[in-house]
Amino acid sequence: MERVIIHVDMDYFYAAIEERENPSLKDKAVVVCMYSNRGEEGGAVSTSNYVARKAGIRSAMPCRQAKALKSDAVFLPVRKQFYEEVSARIMDILHSHADNEESFERISIDEAFLEITQNCGGDFEKAKDIGMQVKHDILEQEKLTCSVGIGPNKLIAKMASSFKKPDGLTLIDPKDVTAFLSPLPVKKLWGIGKVTEEKLLQMGIETIGQLADFDALELISVFGKNRGTWLKKAASGIDESPVTERTVTDQIGRMASLKEDTRDDDMIFSLMRELVDDVIKKTGERKVSFRSVTVTVIFSNFRMTTKSRTLNHAVSDKGILHETAREMMLQFLHESTMNFRRIGVRVGNLQQNTGQKSLFEFM
Repeated sequence: MERVIIHVDMDYFYAAIEERENPSLKDKAVVVCMYSNRGEEGGAVSTSNYVARKAGIRSAMPCRQAKALKSDAVFLPVRKQFYEEVSARIMDILHSHADNEESFERISIDEAFLEITQNCGGDFEKAKDIGMQVKHDILEQEKLTCSVGIGPNKLIAKMASSFKKPDGLTLIDPKDVTAFLSPLPVKKLWGIGKVTEEKLLQMGIETIGQLADFDALELISVFGKNRGTWLKKAASGIDESPVTERTVTDQIGRMASLKEDTRDDDMIFSLMRELVDDVIKKTGERKVSFRSVTVTVIFSNFRMTTKSRTLNHAVSDKGILHETAREMMLQFLHESTMNFRRIGVRVGNLQQNTGQKSLFEFM
C-alpha cells in the first residue's frame, strides 16, 4: 500500500491569532515582534501577516527596519504561552485524523506531519477528503486557516503545503512527483540551505530536475557520501523517513480510540485509566511533576472539545491525575448526548522533580 502523508502548516500563525482575537486588525498590516531587553528598537520580527509581507516585512527582520518599511503597521509583542495553548488544541485535532498515536509528528508550534495511510486505505482521493476535513475542523474550532500538503512521503507533503498559501491544499499523487519537483529551483527542495544552493548553482544545477539527473558519484565527491546520496534521492522524490512523535518538553499526553463509538462508562473509563497509567509512566521517566490536566474528547462526528484544570501545586501522583481526569470526563458525559470516538489525557506546566518524595509516593 502506498504511504500517504499530510503536512499541515498554519498560516502566519501568531499574527492570525492576534487578528482572531482583535477583529479590528483585519486588513491591516500586523507584525508580531520578539522584543529584546533593549526594548522595541532591539526586537526582531517573529511573524507577520500577508498585508505586512507585501510591504517587504519578513521574519527575523529587525523591528526598526520593519517600521521603516511600513510605519502604519500594527506591532504587537509575542504572547508565546497563549500561542502554545492554541497550538495544543490544533495538534489534538491533527492527532484525531492520524492513523494512530505514533503516526503524528509535531515539528514546530504551527506545523506537523500525520500519516493517514490506513485511514484512507492508500487512496489519494480519500486522502484529499481527509485533508479538507482537517482544514474544516481547524477553521470551525479555532477560526484559523492552514495550508495542507498531501504526498507519498514527508518531503513531498512538506513541499506541497507551501505550494498554495494561504489556506491552500495541494495533493501530489505518486505518479506526479517528478512533474511536481522537476521545474522547481533547487532552493525549493526541503533541506537545502543557502550554502548548498550556491554550490549547486556553481555546478550548473539550477532546478530540482537537473539535480535528479546529475551524476551521483560527482555529487558525493563534492558533498560527501551521506549528503550527496541524500541530494540525489531527495531530488528524485524519495524520502523513507517515518512519521514519529517527538518529545514535547512542556507537556505529556496520550490519546487513543475506543473500540467503537460509545457512551458506555465502563469502556470510556477503562481506556482513560490506561491513558493515565501511560502518562504517569512518562512523567516518571522524565522525572517531572505537573500542574495542569487536560482531557480531550473527539465525538463520533469528529468534533473535538477539551477541558483543562490547573492544580494548586505541582504533583506527580497517579491518583490525583485519575480523579481530576475522571471529573472532567464525567462533565463531558453530562453535557453531551453524542457517542465518544477518541479520548485523550494530557498534563502540562511541567516541573523537574527535586528528589523530595510526595506523601503519596511513600504509601
